[in-house]
Amino acid sequence: MYVDESGDSGLPTDNSPTRYFCLSGLVVHELRWQETVGDLLDFRRHIKRQYKVYLDDELHSSEMIHKPAATAPSFQALKKHERLAIVRQFADRIAGLAAVRIINVVVDKQTTKLANKDEVFRAAWYRLFQRFENTIGYQNFPGPPNASERGLVFPDSTDAGRLRKYLNDMRSHNRLKLVQASGAFHYIDSPLRLLIEDPVMRDSRHSYLVQAADCVVFLLKQSLDPSAYMRKHGGRAYFARLDRVLCKEASRKDSQGIVWV
Repeated sequence: MYVDESGDSGLPTDNSPTRYFCLSGLVVHELRWQETVGDLLDFRRHIKRQYKVYLDDELHSSEMIHKPAATAPSFQALKKHERLAIVRQFADRIAGLAAVRIINVVVDKQTTKLANKDEVFRAAWYRLFQRFENTIGYQNFPGPPNASERGLVFPDSTDAGRLRKYLNDMRSHNRLKLVQASGAFHYIDSPLRLLIEDPVMRDSRHSYLVQAADCVVFLLKQSLDPSAYMRKHGGRAYFARLDRVLCKEASRKDSQGIVWV
């Protein structure tokens, strides 16, 4: 699972400029990894031919739209509507990846009862790890079925120490609340058993799959809280283009499978 985030984990009391903290995890079976990366490489060759963007230029969706000066010179040379077209085409290519599913987690910081930014960050990652574990266990990801599947997590560079601690804690003790149809609930201890190794940090500049996760989480956040430019040019609707590859098993409470915190 390749993961990126959008927004920050600060609460309104921290003067955070964002309402939502979002995580998107792009999951691909290891036996389909090569062909999936090949599909993304084909896309990069396409935009190289059409827009003269080099294969090793990082496709960072938020910066392309809102901070083009921070992008590679080949992106800076493009008009804004061309950069938006690349993001739209990238979303369509991701939606066409047969072996991919995407888990999305959103913390609404205006409604959450979490006490501070550390709890927001922790709650989002706990939900993402748990949904990854659950979906592997129920064999709901595409790819060759195998009763002994395991999962690895590759986040874009973030707080490695905290993520390592979260996974280690969840492997030792993992308290889950089980709610019955009647509304009654109880707690069980269900340690993670399918996620192996520590999270492996990846620099998005060197990973097309992390760049794909970046595109997804950017469009997820824009669907919830669009910038003026994205709202004006229809970008708020781009997340829906990914519907085919959304992991809707992650949350039956949301039509797009988004896990809300």
